Amino acid sequence: MIERRSIDYVPIAERHGKAWHLWTVWFSGDAHLATVATGVVGGALGGNLAWMTVAVLLGCAFGTFFMAFHSTQGPQLGLPQMIQSRPQFGYVGALLVWGVALVAYIGFNAFNQVLAAQTLQTLYGAAPGATVPLFALFSVLIAIAGYDLIHVAQRWVAYLQILVLLVFSAAVLAHTPLPGGGITAAQFRAVPFLAQFFAAASYQIAWSIYVSDYSRYLPRDVGVGSSFWWTYLGAFVGGAWTMLIGTVAAALYPSLEVAAALRAAADAALPGFGKPLLLCSLFGLVTITALNCYGASLTLLSVADSLRPSPPSVARRIWTLLAAILASTALAFASTRDFAQKFGEFLAVLLYLLTPWTAVNLVDFYLVRRGHYSVREIFNPRGMYGRWNWRGLLAYAAGFALMIPFFSTESYRGPAAAALGGADVAMLVGLPVAALAYLLACRGFDREADRVRARRADLGLDPDSAGR
Repeated sequence: MIERRSIDYVPIAERHGKAWHLWTVWFSGDAHLATVATGVVGGALGGNLAWMTVAVLLGCAFGTFFMAFHSTQGPQLGLPQMIQSRPQFGYVGALLVWGVALVAYIGFNAFNQVLAAQTLQTLYGAAPGATVPLFALFSVLIAIAGYDLIHVAQRWVAYLQILVLLVFSAAVLAHTPLPGGGITAAQFRAVPFLAQFFAAASYQIAWSIYVSDYSRYLPRDVGVGSSFWWTYLGAFVGGAWTMLIGTVAAALYPSLEVAAALRAAADAALPGFGKPLLLCSLFGLVTITALNCYGASLTLLSVADSLRPSPPSVARRIWTLLAAILASTALAFASTRDFAQKFGEFLAVLLYLLTPWTAVNLVDFYLVRRGHYSVREIFNPRGMYGRWNWRGLLAYAAGFALMIPFFSTESYRGPAAAALGGADVAMLVGLPVAALAYLLACRGFDREADRVRARRADLGLDPDSAGR
């Protein structure tokens, strides 16, 4: 039997909850202002409302597919997603993807704090200098309380958000003339469409780095299909619905900031509804910021443990939470201007960094090792998975390198993207390249021998001893 070696592993005896709880976690995880802002990206580039709606739906459907497959790993292994990357990249090599994860946690929280400040300024005229730190403090307190409080808060936020989103959507459809024309070839513009498609996909894929941090608490007998569909439906419905609200609000009020545009759209459709809608979105922003802080803390603790093994403690968890929120607060104060542009660029960079990782991780879990790992050896710095795994690192490097000519952001536009008129299709290159490179690197890999070694290790035996 595997003992608890750190806060990272949840023993089978301590698993609890139901698979359908994933629906509320990831619905409310998407039903807040940061998701609204994601729906603005294509419109800010001049995209037509009808085509941006298609881009949001397709992008969410595509990105959530990968996210939900990562979620199924949690009940099987009881591990956070980043820890589970050690078999693919090595005990030390996994620090590469953990660095990417920290960029995501801290970056999203910085933009969350900017949106919270905009919301409170729109509602009450509050100065960002005061509201950003207060919002950060409240989110950290929820994160300190831990997993169970986050789950309960997410569940009630989900119920509340469903109600307000239904009211808003019905009011807009009934009373607001929508601009932009229909879905015609004449209205289609490739650059805004692809920007919106990949912004939505990137936003959903970004959950992949910690989606199993929450599914890992579920009982081990929760099936792959159950955890996949509850995660997929919650994240897709919450993400697409909320992004489309942002798309509509930006189309109606293109000159306003996200929070102000949302309030104006709600008040125009149903007078007086703008304020409660923004407040409910703010509740969702608080809980998702707490969730990001929790994930950042786990990652920082794991990084520290990789460099020098140390037992977990409440004090260390609090210090890592404070370090993460201070970093995001500093970024928030530097990102208050040109929000839509900076947020769109952040999502693009995040997609470039996460695409090769998600390919390698999913191929390893579903095709190479087929879910059979030694949890004990994952925590062993000199164990069977090694300190550096050249297969995963090489595949990641190959996928990322071949994406570079297709990068298309305000800061850099690769030659391939320029030849395509600025269209960003980097993910469509990096995903198959990294997956194929990893499969080729694993040629000759003895799956059955690896499974036997993992089983022996978890029984406390030498995985490489004779007689296996």
